[in-house]
Amino acid sequence: MKIKINPKSLCGKIEAPASKSVAHRTLICAALAKGKSAVKLNKTSEDIEATASCLKSLGVTIEKSGNEWTVTPPAKFPEKAELDCGESGSTLRFMLPVVSALGIEATFTAHGRLPDRPIAPLLDEMKMHGVICSDTFPLHISGKLTGGKFRIAGNISSQFITGLLLALPLCEEENEIEIIPPVESKPYIDITTKVLSDFGAKIEENGNIYKVRHSDLQSGAFIVEGDWSNAAFLLALGAEVSGLDRNSAQGDRKILDVFCSFGAELIEDGNSIRLSLANLHGTEIDASDIPDLVPVISAIAATADGTTKIYNATRLRLKESDRIKSTVEMINSLCGDAHETEDGIIINGRKSLSGGTVESFNDHRIVMAAAVASQKCENCVIINNAQAVNKSYPEFFKDFNSLGGDANVM
Repeated sequence: MKIKINPKSLCGKIEAPASKSVAHRTLICAALAKGKSAVKLNKTSEDIEATASCLKSLGVTIEKSGNEWTVTPPAKFPEKAELDCGESGSTLRFMLPVVSALGIEATFTAHGRLPDRPIAPLLDEMKMHGVICSDTFPLHISGKLTGGKFRIAGNISSQFITGLLLALPLCEEENEIEIIPPVESKPYIDITTKVLSDFGAKIEENGNIYKVRHSDLQSGAFIVEGDWSNAAFLLALGAEVSGLDRNSAQGDRKILDVFCSFGAELIEDGNSIRLSLANLHGTEIDASDIPDLVPVISAIAATADGTTKIYNATRLRLKESDRIKSTVEMINSLCGDAHETEDGIIINGRKSLSGGTVESFNDHRIVMAAAVASQKCENCVIINNAQAVNKSYPEFFKDFNSLGGDANVM
């Protein structure tokens, strides 16, 4: 799908879509809880649906009525299952330990770039705790995950740690996860412990060590909060965004601090937030805890006065695309001035961009970042393979146009 955007200034009010990160964790915990849970989720996406599909493959009943999802665990989990994780890294890395803790013999399939993304450190740790697992896709696992002490690096993927945290309440032993520093993307781990605690799990955090006791998760009613990651694109478009929790465990709430470091003005009205993005200047940004924000930050930096340096972003090379490379190419395709470094991006801002054709690299965040950059273009912007946005925010262009945008399928 090609999208053509004619540059226009946008404004208006919109509710933030539900947090993809919180939704994954909430649905999995609801599937493992005792009894039926009600989950309020105002928007879904391909990644969230991938997790829901995998849970259904385990016999979990998920019924939807508008924004209300009812999740009912099975009376007994199956002995064998086949799980299709789509292109969702969260789904794969969360479900692998959970399924093995349930003692289910399973086959995991994955699509797109997901089979090439790192998984070995998680599999190696699982193998040391009773799981038999193949090393290539489709992944075949058997055996039952035993608890005990786990050690895993904290600078590859926080999703490995989340997967273990979600699984260990199912294990009878005294369980401990030691995260080997440096620990990057820790806010995503904080989201996991927060959701687990909401379901009654017993977790103790002491520095880089997490102790997880065997817990029977409790069902209930849960509301999935707004997504700071996707809201960052809406805020960058000048929208007034509601439904965001300023005290959220989501690390991407730091987008407000980042935009203010560019010189943006924060304007709050009740539970709504918007930004005045006039007269921005370059800045330096440590992206170690906010990797998903780099594309939208770069789109803003492309027309900020002066130079912006983004660093500590090496893990972006292991996302849906090599996100350092694809972000640089997106900006330069619009006649901006961006350059790769080993661990980040240097962007020399220009007063405006010319416009042009952008490749999505099958990366949802590149699509949305290109739409943000289009506001500062003199000519139209064409985004190839824009359907990649469905991974996290299928209604992005509908919402874009509701704010006065002019984006249409070619």
